[in-house]
Amino acid sequence: MDATASHGASSSLPLHLIVDETLALVSPLQQSFQRAQRHCFGDSAPGEFPLAANPSIVLHVLTSCNLDPEDLAHLEASKVLKPANFPPDFQLSMSELAALDMCQKRAIFKPMSGHEKELFKQRCGGSWKLVLRFIMAGEACCRREKSQAIAGPGHSISVTSSGAVYTFGSNNSGQLGHGNLEEEWRPRLIRYEPTMATLMVSSNIIAVVVAAGAWHAAVVGKDGRVCTWGWGRYGCLGHGNEECESVPKVVEALSGIKAVHVATGDYTTFVVSDKGDVYSFGCGESSSLGHNTVIEGNNRHANVLSPELVTSLKRVNEKMVQISLTNSIYWNAHTFALTDSGKLYAFGAGDKGQLGIELVAQQSERGTPERVEIDLK
Repeated sequence: MDATASHGASSSLPLHLIVDETLALVSPLQQSFQRAQRHCFGDSAPGEFPLAANPSIVLHVLTSCNLDPEDLAHLEASKVLKPANFPPDFQLSMSELAALDMCQKRAIFKPMSGHEKELFKQRCGGSWKLVLRFIMAGEACCRREKSQAIAGPGHSISVTSSGAVYTFGSNNSGQLGHGNLEEEWRPRLIRYEPTMATLMVSSNIIAVVVAAGAWHAAVVGKDGRVCTWGWGRYGCLGHGNEECESVPKVVEALSGIKAVHVATGDYTTFVVSDKGDVYSFGCGESSSLGHNTVIEGNNRHANVLSPELVTSLKRVNEKMVQISLTNSIYWNAHTFALTDSGKLYAFGAGDKGQLGIELVAQQSERGTPERVEIDLK
């Protein structure tokens, strides 16, 4: 049937036979001119593609597609991008604006002042794409973004999926973190006092890891800061003294460390950094802190009031990811360190065989880590 025979019937012509009548009816010179006008960027003159007059559409596309900094860098490297002439910085290219927009959506970036953001940018190399890459790398290091419940001796800690911390139970040493010594029979939200400990600071600690000792507690924030509170006996809070802290306090000695894991014992605390280094502080009884050994010429039972790098684990040349220790400083206190390759190291008291390694005659503890013959990978 001829396509022109009836106006009521739909055409069955293949799509590749349809002619672009708009261009077919004009001269080749006019065709070239019209095609030249069909581009996305430039001055918003009549005949141009609407994106030129609405750069926010391009920005929305770039930011809503979850592009990573490398994608934005490849986009910018593929062609010379002129300043987008778009707020908040009219000199930024579209890829830089997209990176800045994605940074603005991060909870850790929002509370920063304009000066802090600019300083952050300079420290990251002067590019918002590098800032975004830094923030995303930090987010990737957070291994826990789910609810948790920790049963401590006499008190309990619960963490919501959004990082809010609730405590309840015994509070004779301020271990609930509410600024008093009153017991709580119902879960009560901990309200943090903001502390400018690092450049990436927010008004609240967003907890991702929590640990409850007998008389103290600790959390690791999403930005890598460590807060401790409760009874500081033997220096287990890491603040350089043995004072009690009834509200969470940032461990300033770890301000240059991005923590990813924390573990607490009776009067001991261990922190693991994103690089796999281990820091410990508190009571050194039974050599369970892993440093100040006889080999180093010091008293291996000495108390440590501020975080110290566990050099004995550093010498293992393995990245540590988790620490587990007994909730007692007396008699049988010991510690396990797990590497990312699944190797297990033990140190501390081993008189009951709890280290999983054989001690020599008359030996009841081990001050340096020794590998346990088990593969946990």
